[in-house]
Amino acid sequence: MKEIKPWLSAMRLRTLPLSVSGIIVGTCFAYYNGSFSWWVLVLAILTTISLQILSNLANDYGDSINGADNEDRVGPRRAVQSGKITPDEMLDAIKFNIIVVIILTLSLIWAAFGSTNFLFLLLFLFLGGISVYAALNYTMGDTPYGYRALGDVFVFVFFGLVSTMGSYLLYMHTIDHVVILPAIALGMLSVGVLNLNNMRDLDADANVGKITIAVKLGIKRAKQYHFFLIVGAMVITLLFSVLYYVEPYNLLFLLAFIPLLVHLKKIKSAKQPYDFDSQLKVLALSTFLFSFLLGIGYILY
Repeated sequence: MKEIKPWLSAMRLRTLPLSVSGIIVGTCFAYYNGSFSWWVLVLAILTTISLQILSNLANDYGDSINGADNEDRVGPRRAVQSGKITPDEMLDAIKFNIIVVIILTLSLIWAAFGSTNFLFLLLFLFLGGISVYAALNYTMGDTPYGYRALGDVFVFVFFGLVSTMGSYLLYMHTIDHVVILPAIALGMLSVGVLNLNNMRDLDADANVGKITIAVKLGIKRAKQYHFFLIVGAMVITLLFSVLYYVEPYNLLFLLAFIPLLVHLKKIKSAKQPYDFDSQLKVLALSTFLFSFLLGIGYILY
């Protein structure tokens, strides 16, 4: 058990529900439009979770090597930083995880498209490749993009657009305008989780030269940016509900606004790093709840 705990900590299991939020929405809207496959759903979830774990392991390694994980950092201690996992062991785990991602990605593509739709096969092979690149290079490599204030862009694209629209495409073999606004809203909420993490680590990141949007903005404007992300996602979803309203079940997502509004109230008064850290799980789970209610609201009848 002592050997398992550091690995579970490094995998950061609390981030996994957020990673599958886009899959849930894309799947529900595909089901609503007449297409569904259990194989595609299971493989899409496993592929997404394996990519998220890969990203978490790579971040643990990269931040420890680059000095971002130190005694000034708030939140759970990273595995490599604490010495419970050596850098070489983490690199071996990262390599093994890449193999798992490749196997799952190829299985998902085959389950979704078989030997037909050659262009879609190429598209998802490309998406799989850049997803692995994004997972590794957030904090690893000579010029990690997470150290150059680009993390928000990548999170918006992969957790919002690619996850939601890509999963819909796996079932439907086409992109529909119905998933565009939900994809944008989920992307903004996911960026909110990253921004919350970056506000917590603002001082520690600035001291080691890790430039994030929060570091560039300062805590006051980073809070304003956070409100823009969360409120913006809510407004976009309200617009979506007006444009695509069919029946009252479609409004179930409004229940998720309650914890989101409570979260914003907490952030408004947050001052210490722990105030932000305590809200990470809240926002991640609220986003998962939001995606579940939004999706399920269109397949209940």
